[in-house]
Amino acid sequence: MLNRFTRPEMGQIWTTENRYRTWLEVEILATEAQEKLGVVPKGTAKAIREKGNFDIARIDEIEKTTRHDVIAFLTNVAEYVGEPARFLHQGMTSSDMLDTSFAIRLRQAADLLLEGLDELLKALKERILESKTMICMGRSHGVHAEPMSFGVKLASHYAAFARAKKRLAFAKEEISTCAISGAVGMFSTIDPYVEQYVAKKLGLKIEPVSTQIIPRDRHAVFFNTLGIIACSIENIATEFRHLQRTEVREVEESFAKGQKGSSAMPHKKNPILGENLTGLARIVKGYIQPALDNVVQWHERDISHSSVERVIAPDMTIALDFAIYRLIGVVKNLVLYPENMERNLNLLRGLPFSHAVLLELTQRGASREDAYKIVQRNAMKTWEDDSQSFFDFLSEDKDLLKYVSKEELADIFDLKKYTANSDTIINRVFDIYK
Repeated sequence: MLNRFTRPEMGQIWTTENRYRTWLEVEILATEAQEKLGVVPKGTAKAIREKGNFDIARIDEIEKTTRHDVIAFLTNVAEYVGEPARFLHQGMTSSDMLDTSFAIRLRQAADLLLEGLDELLKALKERILESKTMICMGRSHGVHAEPMSFGVKLASHYAAFARAKKRLAFAKEEISTCAISGAVGMFSTIDPYVEQYVAKKLGLKIEPVSTQIIPRDRHAVFFNTLGIIACSIENIATEFRHLQRTEVREVEESFAKGQKGSSAMPHKKNPILGENLTGLARIVKGYIQPALDNVVQWHERDISHSSVERVIAPDMTIALDFAIYRLIGVVKNLVLYPENMERNLNLLRGLPFSHAVLLELTQRGASREDAYKIVQRNAMKTWEDDSQSFFDFLSEDKDLLKYVSKEELADIFDLKKYTANSDTIINRVFDIYK
C-alpha cells in the first residue's frame, strides 16, 4: 500500500522487521516447550532468546540460493545463535511458524481497527446529539420522500459501525489460532504440548484440526468482515457526497484555509475526502473474492493462499485503517447547513405530506382507494403546475373537504411530528449498541 494511505501504526505491523520478529518469537516459544519436554537440552531456549537475531538483507541474500524464505530466515538466525540453533524448528514445518505468526499480526491489525471504530462511533455520537432536532428531507430512490431528523440519518450509520465492531471482535477471535502440528498436522514429529504451550503464551487458541495449515475459512471470515466495514464506509461517504452537491448542499466537507478545489476553477469545493473513501473501500472490497478462494486447498496443504495473503492482509488492513481515520475527520469537521435543509424541504411545495394526508382521510372514513385517488390527483397537479402548493390544491378539492376541513388540513402539514420520535430512535440505538 502506498505511504500516502498508510498510518504508521498499521504500516509497522506489516513491515518485514515485524514479520521476522514474530517468526522468531514463535520459534523461541516452541523451543521452550521442547525444552520442558526434554526434547532439547536445558538452556537452549534462553540461549536462542539472548542471541537470536536476524538481518533482513542477509536473509534476502540467502533466499536467492535456497528459494525458501523460512529456511533463509532460520539459517540467518543460526548465524547469530551458534551451536544451539540446531534445535530451532524441532519437529515443525514451515506453516506451523508462518500461520501462527500470521495470527499474531492479524490480531495486532484487528486491535488497531477496533480502536479506530471506537473513535468513529464517538465522533458520530457527538454529531447525532447535535443534529437530532435538525429536520431534513428523507429520500427514497433519490427522490424526496418524507421529512426526518438529520440525527436519525446519522444514527443509522452509527448502528452499522457498531455492528461492524461486534463482527470484527468475533473475526479477531476466529483467526486467533495457533497450529504447531508438524507435517500434514499429525503431530508425528512434535508433541501436542508444544502447540498448547505456544498458544497459551501468545493468547491464542489451538486449531483442533490443522491438517498442515490453519483452515482458511477462518481468514475468509476476517477478510469478509473488513469488506463489510468498507461497504459501510462507502455508504456514509456516498451519502455525504450526494448531500454536498450544489443543488442540495445540506452538508459540506470542511475546506481549510489555503486549500484549492480545482486547478482550473477557483470556486470549487469538492467532496474529495468522500471520494477518496469510496475509492479505498473499493480496494478493500476487491480483495474479498481472493480471500474466499483461499478456502479451497489441495488435500492437506498447498501454498496457493500464501501469495494472496501477502498482498491482501497488509493492503486490506492498511487501507481500511486509513479510511476509518479519514472518515473520523470528515464526521468531526462536517459542515451542516440547516437553512438549506429547510429550503429543500419546501422544494416540492408540500408534496412530502401526501402520506400524512392519505392516512388522515382513511381515519376520517374514506376508503384507502378513494383516499389515494384524491391525494394522488392533487399531487400530480402540484408536479405539473407550480403556481400553487400541494396544500392549496388539496384545500380546493371538494371530495377531500367532505372528510377534512381546511383548518384540520393545516394541522396535517406540521413538521413537528416528523421529529417527535427522534429521541426514541436515537436512544434505542445507543442502548442497543452500548
